[in-house]
Amino acid sequence: MENLLEIKNLKCAYQGQVVVDGLSLHVNKGDLLCLLGPSGCGKTTILRAIAGFEPVVSGEIKLRDETVSRTGHTLAPEKRKLGMVFQDYALFPHMNIADNITFGLRDYNREEKRTAAEELLEIVGLQEQGERFPHELSGGQQQRVAVARALAAKPDLILLDEPFSNLDVELRERLATEVREILKSQGISGIMVTHDQDEAFAIGDQICVMHEGRILQRDTAFNLYHEPRDRFIANFIGQGVFLPGTLITSDSVETEIGIIKGNRAYEWLPGTPVDVLIRPDDIVFDAEGELPAVVEQKAFRGSETMYTLKLATGSTVLSMFPSHNDYMIGDQVKVRFDADHLVAFPIEE
Repeated sequence: MENLLEIKNLKCAYQGQVVVDGLSLHVNKGDLLCLLGPSGCGKTTILRAIAGFEPVVSGEIKLRDETVSRTGHTLAPEKRKLGMVFQDYALFPHMNIADNITFGLRDYNREEKRTAAEELLEIVGLQEQGERFPHELSGGQQQRVAVARALAAKPDLILLDEPFSNLDVELRERLATEVREILKSQGISGIMVTHDQDEAFAIGDQICVMHEGRILQRDTAFNLYHEPRDRFIANFIGQGVFLPGTLITSDSVETEIGIIKGNRAYEWLPGTPVDVLIRPDDIVFDAEGELPAVVEQKAFRGSETMYTLKLATGSTVLSMFPSHNDYMIGDQVKVRFDADHLVAFPIEE
């Protein structure tokens, strides 16, 4: 795979405070990578450093094997041949859509710009919209115009800074999927910054979960959910609870819901007290199940309902039932544990 972007030991600071510390990552041609994390974790700073808007304290950034940022040197943003898609779309209100898209194509004549606009509007599914103005389009349509404009200069890499955060929740995931398909169809790499895991799951080939200026885990959405390497990731990705247990063997833990055996071996000594991550899909509704529980809370999700269940031991777990199994708060139900993985962390003092 062709290495398009390489970051080595990046350190960035803002007003004397270190925001990104010792971070390294790479992006190959065709990759779609997401930087996912809470506000203040440094993900936008990384994007700005890649774009050339943020100087680096130490480390280096390479694009196409050329060093574009290092201590004391920052190649100008316009010379990096990158596409940018911003949170607020950044469209010119006085220009029609076609002119917005081709604004940066200064070496094109009028006919070339018209042809380019038509091609790009077709790529983003906005044919016949070129003569309209930004205020005449929906937020989702405006964001697709912003993507078209970023594609216009035919960059190898597009940077997307929280691009869907101004949109309705229902629209975000759908537009993220559409943008993924657009970038994949054009063979263009992308790095997206977001705090929304559903967006990250929808668009990213791989996702970097960030915390306090560092990447804790770079992985697929599936592995981040089912195989988190860090307690922070286990809490941040998806939903779940921790049940206390005791390590019996390297790959089994005794808990209040029975012995949980998994697909990984731990190096801790037998007898080590641990917390075991229990996801909602690990607790399955079963009329013949061995675990009685009482419904404490419920949240209808359409085809499924998320139940908070109190076990006979007094602990609570989460479980997703098919929504046609409709139980009221206070009802008694039976469930069983059903998972082939074991995710455990030593109990914190």
